[in-house]
Amino acid sequence: MLTLYGLTNSGNSYKPRLLLAKLGRAFRHVEVNSEGGATREPAFLAKNPNGKVPLLELEDGRLLAESNAMLLYFGEGTRFLPTDPYERALVYQWLFFEQYSHEPNIAVRRALVIYPARAAQATPERLAATLAGGTKALGVMERQLSSHPFMAGECFTLADIALFAYTQDAALAGYDMRQFPHVEAWLDRVRADPGHVPLEWTGP
Repeated sequence: MLTLYGLTNSGNSYKPRLLLAKLGRAFRHVEVNSEGGATREPAFLAKNPNGKVPLLELEDGRLLAESNAMLLYFGEGTRFLPTDPYERALVYQWLFFEQYSHEPNIAVRRALVIYPARAAQATPERLAATLAGGTKALGVMERQLSSHPFMAGECFTLADIALFAYTQDAALAGYDMRQFPHVEAWLDRVRADPGHVPLEWTGP
């Protein structure tokens, strides 16, 4: 059986779980508390030298790290990844945007707010910087979603799964979502897509 090593309330760990739910793929979830140091233990580092979750272990023992790489692996040949080269590249575009412009601000600010162990890192300067950067990223999404129902165009794709993971908690992280009505409407469309499961879901 597929094994996903992850942290239940991590958005990055949630991405492959959400896609697997939509695909009806069974998997085993193994909780790895990165906040408690479990990802830095020798047994885990032997599997992922980068010391991060999520980590996927295939049935044959092969390993794959990085949440968006997992999305691309499982998304191949499904409705979530277009076959047209340009439409496919648009999905990649938003996956890169999520990791470079969105996640470093919204996910980081969320972690600073919800994890007690991060309190010392939650300086006023860092909170202000992530608020500004996340607001800019949400603004980019707002403009895209003002003319398209989904991030890569007219259809639900991996781009929506990747960006939903942390955008759903943007308000919790302190972002004023009233500024982004199209993003809020998109969040509802993502939740309405068949097979949706909440962040806390860790498999059948």
